[in-house]
Amino acid sequence: MLLKQASFTALSQCMGIQQGESCLIITDSVCKDIGECLYEVALDLTTDVTLLLYPPGNQHGEEPPSDVAAAMLEYDIFLAATSKSITHTRARTEATNSGSRGATLPGITKEVMTKGLCSNYDAIRSTCDDLIRTLEGSKTIRLTSPSGTDIEFHLGSRSWHSDHGINHNPGDFSNLPAGEVYISPISADGKFVVDGTMMPHGLLKEPIEFEVLDGYVTYISDNDIKNQVEIAAKDVGKNAYNLAELGIGTNLDVVELIGSVLLDEKAAGTVHVAIGDDKGIGGDVEAPLHLDGIIRNPSIYADGVKISLPSPSP
Repeated sequence: MLLKQASFTALSQCMGIQQGESCLIITDSVCKDIGECLYEVALDLTTDVTLLLYPPGNQHGEEPPSDVAAAMLEYDIFLAATSKSITHTRARTEATNSGSRGATLPGITKEVMTKGLCSNYDAIRSTCDDLIRTLEGSKTIRLTSPSGTDIEFHLGSRSWHSDHGINHNPGDFSNLPAGEVYISPISADGKFVVDGTMMPHGLLKEPIEFEVLDGYVTYISDNDIKNQVEIAAKDVGKNAYNLAELGIGTNLDVVELIGSVLLDEKAAGTVHVAIGDDKGIGGDVEAPLHLDGIIRNPSIYADGVKISLPSPSP
């Protein structure tokens, strides 16, 4: 019942689905139960619904099969409940640029679905809007944390984006569960230490250190993540090491990290940094991966002024 309620929130409140609209549900064998639940609920809300199942991808940010990409262009709405993220793919970008509105639910589980989609998305949108008003126009962001993070991001004229989860207009897009503002920096220098959640480990037992110079990661302390990036670099060279994203969680209802990047990066009071592809979020680097790491207890300074970050609900 909770999963059906969460699916209804995703389709009704977040996507604003209307009778007569066409809806595509994309899933894989890992997330099939959630995909099928979304499909069943969608059929209660409109008649033109298709469920498309394909094998799990090998890496977050990997392009879906060509037939999946083609189908995404043909529907008013698409939701992708898949074990590997297609958020940062050309297929997703082309679908939303064509006017489809969509949401990706990468790595979604029943726990994440029910916890993250029981939020007040109007409040999340308001929190995102307030934070962007504070940050917009800043040229540099300095990020520090008690675990050793000290890095400066150079933003140039790039804009902040809001992932508030409400997608009612053609071309709208978000992750679900939602709740973050984010930017793709032009460059960055320093060190960031991930002490929250990062795949493939989930909740970290030991922090992972990354050193960054001129916008590229030059050192990774964790062998598993280093190997992922090295494999991608065989295809795209240094683009795999690109410092891709700075994001700030704005979901006030996510009060603890559970080991899911999808949910944990939305937790108010956290920041996440990603490496790899940034083409789909305002950057110009293409890579077959996008790896987010969540940082606890951050401090952010915009052009030297400390910014108050959203605080989780009690």
